[in-house]
Amino acid sequence: MKIVDWFRPGIKVKRWVMLGSMGILFIIFGVLEFVNRRFYSMYYISFYVFLITSGVFVLYVSITQGMRSIIALINKGYLNVSLDSRKLENLIYEKRLLVKGPKIVAIGGGTGLSTMLRGLKYYTSNITAIVTVADDGGGSGDLREDLGMLPPGDIRNCILSLADTEPLMEELLQYRFKDGRLKNQSFGNLFLAAMDGISSNFEEAVHKMSSVLAVTGKVMPVTLDNIILKAKLKNGTIVEGESNIPIEAIKQNSSIEKVFIEPKNARALKEAVEAILEADAIILGPGSLYTSVIPNLLVKDIADAVNKTQAVKLYVSNIMTQKGETDGFGVEDHIKSIFKHVGNNVIDYVVINVGKIDDELEGKYKEEASHLVSVDENELKKLNVSIIEGDFITVRNGLIRHNSEKLASILIETIMDKKLLFDRKKIIEYFYLSERLKENKNK
Repeated sequence: MKIVDWFRPGIKVKRWVMLGSMGILFIIFGVLEFVNRRFYSMYYISFYVFLITSGVFVLYVSITQGMRSIIALINKGYLNVSLDSRKLENLIYEKRLLVKGPKIVAIGGGTGLSTMLRGLKYYTSNITAIVTVADDGGGSGDLREDLGMLPPGDIRNCILSLADTEPLMEELLQYRFKDGRLKNQSFGNLFLAAMDGISSNFEEAVHKMSSVLAVTGKVMPVTLDNIILKAKLKNGTIVEGESNIPIEAIKQNSSIEKVFIEPKNARALKEAVEAILEADAIILGPGSLYTSVIPNLLVKDIADAVNKTQAVKLYVSNIMTQKGETDGFGVEDHIKSIFKHVGNNVIDYVVINVGKIDDELEGKYKEEASHLVSVDENELKKLNVSIIEGDFITVRNGLIRHNSEKLASILIETIMDKKLLFDRKKIIEYFYLSERLKENKNK
C-alpha cells in the first residue's frame, strides 16, 4: 500500500458530503416547487418526481460511499471493504469497543513494553505509552551521537506494536541493514530520524510517524531533555551510560545500588503528566528494571503524577532475572527497588508469572546466569502489594517472552474489576461488545 493511499479517504469524505448536500437541495427544491406552484399537470408532476427521486438517489449514493470512506479513514488499512462484508461488521464493533475501553498509561521501554502494548490495543484505544529515552547503545545510540536526537529504538518498537499496518510495512520498518555504514541500523530508526529532521522537535516527529502508521492510542517520550542514565554500584563506582551499566556491574562483580539521571531536573512532557492524572490504570513494565522502568520514574514530574493519580497501579514483573541488573532478584526485590527510588505509593498490584518452562530451555538460561523470577508472598504482603497470577510464558526464537494476549487479557480484567466496578452499565456494554467481536472473528 502506498503512503498516499492513507490520505485518499479524507478527500473522498469531503466529496461525498458535497454530493449529499446537492441531493438534499434537489429534494428541498422539488418539494417547495410542488407546494408553492401547485402545477399538477403530468409534465410538472413528472418533473417534481424526477427532481425528488434524483435527490434521494444522490443522497443515498453519497451516504453509502461516504460510509466506505469514513471506515477507510478510521482504519487506514481496509480501503476496499464492502458495506455488507463481515469484515466491516467486525470493524464497526471493534471501534465501538476500543473507544469504550479504559484509559491506560503504560510506562517503560525495551522489548517488554512493546510486547504488552501489542495485546492491549485489541481492548482499548485509550492507550498512552510513555517511553524511556535513556538508551545510548546500538543503532539508537549511533543516531543519538551522530544527529543529536533522542534515541528512537524503544519508541519505534512501541509505535509498531500499536500500529495498524500491513505486515510488509512492519517488516520493512524493523529491517536492519547487514552491511556498509548502515550495518545493524534499523530502517524504522532512520524513518523516525527523518521525521525528526522535518519536525520542530522529537515529540512532533513521534506524533507524525504515529499518524502515518495509524497508531491506536499515543506514544511519547518521557522527556525531550537529553538525559544520561548513571548508576552507583555497591562498590561505590559510578557508571555512566545505559548500555554500560549492566556490563560494568558484571565486570566489577558488583550489583547496582541505585540509578539516577542527569540533568536531575529533566522536564516531563505536559501531555504525559496529564495522561497519568486522568488514567484509569498505570502499568509499569515489563522490562529491564534499572534501565527501562525506573529511568522514567526518575523524571520528577512523572513520579509526582504517579504518586498523585487515583488510577489503579500495576507492575508487570519480568519472567526471568537479567544478568548485570537483577541477579538473584525475586518479585519483591524488584518492587523494593522501585519503592527505594520513587516512594511506596506507585504500585497496588503486581502481575507475576507462575508458568513453567521446559528443562532444556531453563538450562540454556541458567548457563547465562538467568533464572525464573521467584516470589515471596509474605514479603509482598508486607509491602502492601497484591498479587495477580497467570501463565504468561511464550517462546519466540528460543527466547522467553510474555504472551501478549494472555497478559493483556488479565490486565484488562483486573482494571475493569478494580477501577471501573462502580460503572456497571459501562462494564456490561464493554464486555457485550467484546463478546460480539470475538464471535464475529471466530465465524
